[in-house]
Amino acid sequence: MLTRFSVKPLHSMTRSLAAVAMGREAPDLVITGARLLSTYTERIHEGKEIWLKSGRIAAVKAAGAHASFKLPKKRVVDVAGGIVAPGLVDPHVHIESSMMSACAYAEGALLNGTTTIFCDSHEIGNVCDAKGIEWMLEDARQAPLSIFLTVPSTVPATSPEFETAGGDLTAAKIGKLFDKWPEAVALGEKMDFVQVAMGDKRSHAILAEALKRGRPVCGHIYGREFVAAGAASGITDTHEAIDRDIAEDFLEAGVWIFLRGGPPTTPWHSLPLAIKAVTELGANPKRVCVCTDDRDADDLFLFGMDWVTREAVKAGMKPVTAWSMGSLHPATRYAKDGEIGGLGHGRRADIVLLNDALEVQNTWFGGELVVKGRKVTPLLDRALSKRYRYPRAAYNTVKLAKKAVALTPPVPTRAVSANVIRTALPGIILFHEKISVPAVKSWAEIFAQQDLCFVTVVERHGKSGEVAHGLLKDFGLKDGAVASSVGHDAHNIIIAGSNEEDMRLALETLKKLHGGVCVVRGGKVLASVALPIAGLLSDKRATAVAKETTALKKAWSELGCTLPYMGFNLIPLSVIPEIRITDKGLVLVPQMKHVPLFE
Repeated sequence: MLTRFSVKPLHSMTRSLAAVAMGREAPDLVITGARLLSTYTERIHEGKEIWLKSGRIAAVKAAGAHASFKLPKKRVVDVAGGIVAPGLVDPHVHIESSMMSACAYAEGALLNGTTTIFCDSHEIGNVCDAKGIEWMLEDARQAPLSIFLTVPSTVPATSPEFETAGGDLTAAKIGKLFDKWPEAVALGEKMDFVQVAMGDKRSHAILAEALKRGRPVCGHIYGREFVAAGAASGITDTHEAIDRDIAEDFLEAGVWIFLRGGPPTTPWHSLPLAIKAVTELGANPKRVCVCTDDRDADDLFLFGMDWVTREAVKAGMKPVTAWSMGSLHPATRYAKDGEIGGLGHGRRADIVLLNDALEVQNTWFGGELVVKGRKVTPLLDRALSKRYRYPRAAYNTVKLAKKAVALTPPVPTRAVSANVIRTALPGIILFHEKISVPAVKSWAEIFAQQDLCFVTVVERHGKSGEVAHGLLKDFGLKDGAVASSVGHDAHNIIIAGSNEEDMRLALETLKKLHGGVCVVRGGKVLASVALPIAGLLSDKRATAVAKETTALKKAWSELGCTLPYMGFNLIPLSVIPEIRITDKGLVLVPQMKHVPLFE
């Protein structure tokens, strides 16, 4: 069903567009007085105007060419020499990381000039299986944003031996998603890269579902030794190029690289190092894109795709090339460049107005003005107030065991060695260390000697009820507890704390909220964000979630936590080296081997 923001297929509009282009019919809207940023030739053209018809670009003309039509003033927008460019296309994003629905996510995206995203909804898939993916797709269809799905490929991220997840996306289920949903355009990041390299049957059966349908396959590879096997298995992009050398390996293997730009205090800012494959080694950027990957609610407003393109400029790229890396290149990667990514004739009228610093001033989505002067227009405001309502089942996913369990390990009765998780910024890789633990009467004595705290994972899908204990080193938390139901990727509850009482309050708080993130100290909840949809998403508008997130970050920092909470949420992600903790216990990666807490 077409909505106000829908654009008819090109094949149904060619006669009308041709008539406008030839001057036989008047355009619906003219954007004039522009410097036009061409992503096709990477040039900026002075004195241009764009003629729009039914949400598409009919023609690009010399400024003033519309005068013969004598259009009313409301149908002519003079941008007074501003830069007009195509809307940005984010090739890899997880909507769930924003902690809000797709309908709500659209607000921050459009304010930052992003008009199309390719999302991998493996988070909700890990909790709610295929039905969760379909809920997200229904949500996306109602959103005032072009949203495509890269079908989650690795749910669960590892075998049941290593974690308990709520979902299990088999090859057959993935094939059905491809066949049912036209928005499903690619296979999402294949996170089990070790299993792919080792020829795991399940992993390769899932790859086959995409490849036999001619769908591209997205990757997730850590370690240069895995690049060849991944590429040979059909993987043709990655957002995990974390430095110059592996970025070059990917490009030479025929793999697109998505340079991940994020707030420098988070794990998501690998762009400055990886872009050196272009700026230092001379690689051509034609198969290089920029992406966001993960953004929480307030960071979405501050560090969107426009910010990432500006970071590419700071790292040495020409402004027009950087903008192309955020628009035409991603569109080309997914074979959508005939529809988006440039200001060519017949393309969707997804257009942004920029100042000389590449800061977004206005956004037109399908020819409709949705952002003006960096503010949401009344038209978009009305659309954002009508968000998709998730079904009741989505609000009932935190299912804890009825029997109370200990959230901290017993104090060793004799001297032992402990396998601990050492954190270090940026926080993606966690380090495995062994420390000596003397025989003492309380954990407080041990914690006073070293920068340690507890870390516990509690299964929350109503299956095993398992609880695993560990120790975090250099996390900085001295008093209190933090907890999250966004524990990648199985999304069991992860808790870090200094004492059993505050950790239990944190767990009970998340149970009452039906999922979320919270900060506790001295028996009081200092801050929380409720995420009742699958324990991952708020059902509020983006601005409200952003305000709650800002308060949460403040309280998080006051407890001394060195990792931001988005990095904290990765601690159970047992596909990234060196050591992780899931509800099944401590796991060494990539060996995929369990180790005990004490030896």
